[in-house]
Amino acid sequence: MPSSRDRLLALVHQYLLDAFFTRPFYKALLRMPCSLSDLEYLDAEFHQSLLWLKENDITDMGLELTFSVVEDVAGHVLEKELKPGGKSVAVTERNKKEYIERMLKWRLERGVSEQTESLVRGFYEVVDSRLVAVFDARELELVIAGTAEIDIADWRKNTEYRSGYHDSHPVIHWFWMAIERFDNERRLRLLQFVTGTSSIPYEGFAALRGSNGPRRFCVEKWGKPTSLPRAHTCFNRLDLPPYMSFDMLYEKLLLAVEESSTFGIE
Repeated sequence: MPSSRDRLLALVHQYLLDAFFTRPFYKALLRMPCSLSDLEYLDAEFHQSLLWLKENDITDMGLELTFSVVEDVAGHVLEKELKPGGKSVAVTERNKKEYIERMLKWRLERGVSEQTESLVRGFYEVVDSRLVAVFDARELELVIAGTAEIDIADWRKNTEYRSGYHDSHPVIHWFWMAIERFDNERRLRLLQFVTGTSSIPYEGFAALRGSNGPRRFCVEKWGKPTSLPRAHTCFNRLDLPPYMSFDMLYEKLLLAVEESSTFGIE
């Protein structure tokens, strides 16, 4: 793996890196706060548990949560408070938002906060902050990791389908028509939307990985024709509604690709 300095110089000298970094990594470089959806790139199970907590009323559930977390440090089990006196503060429906925010911060920074801060400081020793201020995390990834030409045939050959879709299904036929109509940058953005990265493995799409190991690109039938596509980045899965026409599919897919920083990722 390239060193921190190599990564920084790659940006300055416009060399592209064949490496995979998560969305939180790029947000750290940009000093941007992470959201709950960013956690899915690192820990899908933990993300799901916090998402459940966020979306459900926990009143009278008896969860017995406090503002603390149990850590294994060098073989010793320790209780770490998420804030002063946290182990004595019960998590309630009223304060669960703060709990989720603190748990998110703990999980993203666990064991790497000093290293991350050192890398960020080094980044700005080499790169003028004004040069990267115009980028969001997705765009910075394209700058650092590059914009390799996508092999559509290889992509299609190594794509799986679920819930009634198959390679000759009309909606899937329109899906690949849309990808062929996209320019390469939009194809990379679609890949980024679904998998969390625009990097293509050296071995091709057959070597795509999810959060828990090898996982191929997948398109699943989901939702209503009025719905927008959504992505599950830890599973490399695109939930694609059964649109009634190519034009409708193209419009919705393009919207998801262009606006994926604000919606559609779970």
